Amino acid sequence: MAAIFIGGAWPYANGSLHLGRVASLLPGDVLARYYRAKGENVLYVSGSDCHGTPVAVQAVQEGISPGDIAARYHREFLECFRKLGFSYDLYTRTDQEFHHCVVQELFLRLLENGYLYPKTVQQTYCETDGRFLPDRYVEGTCPVCGNRARGDQCDYCSTLLDPADLSDRACKICGNPPVERPAEHFYLALSRLQEELAAYVGNHPDWRTNAVQLTERYLEEGLMDRAATRDLDWGVDIPLEGFEGKKIYVWIEAVSGYLSASKQWAAETSGSWEAFWQDGGGEITAYYVHGKDNVPFHTLIWPAILFGVGGLHVPDRIISSEYMTLEGKKFSTSRNWAVWVPDMLSRYEPDSIRYFLIANGPEKRDADFSWRAFVHSHNGELLGAFGNFVNRTLAFIGKSFGGRVPHGKTDGEWKRILEKLYLDAGLLIENGHFKEALESIFAAIRLANKTFDERKPWVQLKENPEDCRDTLHTCVQIIANLVNLLQPFLPFSCGKISSFLALEQPAWTFASVPGDRQVNGLQLLFERIDVSRIEEETLELEKYRL
Repeated sequence: MAAIFIGGAWPYANGSLHLGRVASLLPGDVLARYYRAKGENVLYVSGSDCHGTPVAVQAVQEGISPGDIAARYHREFLECFRKLGFSYDLYTRTDQEFHHCVVQELFLRLLENGYLYPKTVQQTYCETDGRFLPDRYVEGTCPVCGNRARGDQCDYCSTLLDPADLSDRACKICGNPPVERPAEHFYLALSRLQEELAAYVGNHPDWRTNAVQLTERYLEEGLMDRAATRDLDWGVDIPLEGFEGKKIYVWIEAVSGYLSASKQWAAETSGSWEAFWQDGGGEITAYYVHGKDNVPFHTLIWPAILFGVGGLHVPDRIISSEYMTLEGKKFSTSRNWAVWVPDMLSRYEPDSIRYFLIANGPEKRDADFSWRAFVHSHNGELLGAFGNFVNRTLAFIGKSFGGRVPHGKTDGEWKRILEKLYLDAGLLIENGHFKEALESIFAAIRLANKTFDERKPWVQLKENPEDCRDTLHTCVQIIANLVNLLQPFLPFSCGKISSFLALEQPAWTFASVPGDRQVNGLQLLFERIDVSRIEEETLELEKYRL
């Protein structure tokens, strides 16, 4: 049994989730459900990033503590992920003692191994607010592309930055230009790991294109040592005397959450975190699922920490999504140009959202969410293809066979199609090609509807009842196997079908339903969404933006 580790990116706990963020996270749940169905040993973890600068900035704006902001949104995230069917083994948070202890242990190990060193540097200081500024508290003009950027990274060209690199700098809190003052901090010696990281990246040509290109660009430019601590009030304390009032920087601390969450899960369940982190005990595959903006932190920073600590498994598969736009424009939380997940879940089924974000998501290139595409995706594909095949088959059995699956022969060609589909779709999922996997399954659904239409069981029932029983028996086998194949993508509707047919737990292998099985509690899988909702939702979006 292989050990499959899946780390989902940690959303900042400073505001509600929008669809673009969920689009980058959902592949993690598809992977977890798929590998569990295969019978592998899976650990799927994530949590809320409660120490990030966005949390502290939001707290200042609302006049409350960062802890209060983080707690509010952590609870909201938990509820959203629950409603969307995310199957985390643990979804935790960074502002708790367990995480702090693990991060401090990693810090001390890096220091002991010579990958952290103290250095006095000029740090950005705001005289108006009387404080040193974290990098994200500084905004200015990017020296590479000329766009407005934060002091740690430019969102436009993805360049990793230091506040000193920016021109026209301003404090994010008060808007005044900051000055420079000396401060002592620890630096992570990334330059010492340049060759090791280059060799590691070179061994992973199968990463997504954005991950390969961005990472190679950083390596070609040459890795610079980077500050690992900052003067902050909110975060993980540096575990050394003389550094009181300073914190371990969030870019080093947040990625360490993958390990701390694994250890917390083990402590709470008596599981073995070592099985997913220590090589030598068995085969490990580690997936990391996140957006394009987080690529360097997962392909360089986190591997550098793991190499520096020693003895821990580095990332294998990088599932890095491109960006999702909204009605052709970039999501903007500040301008309220967003579809907020709690709001959408109050009106639409989670499987409809999951289906759209995989089938039309930003897997290899930027993708767009529009209300027109969403409604037509639901009505045409979920309802019109999948729901239609399930309902027409089981309703016919209810009407003509007393609700019991007829005895019959399973069509050999369909058995071959389905068995091949397990192999093909499974390989696509493992390699991060979720859209292709889902499309291959829906191609089979369309073929199943065509088979139903061509065989005309309503005619067969009168002219050749045995053929009718064979047709419906085969269609039920198709449905049972579609449940297995689609449950990583559509867990709620697959759960309904499982209850209709009293199916076993999903498994990634051919399933058979015996004749005489009672169909129970049949109901429509999906309701049609009135197309008038397209205009209503679009107008609502424009109203909030204005």
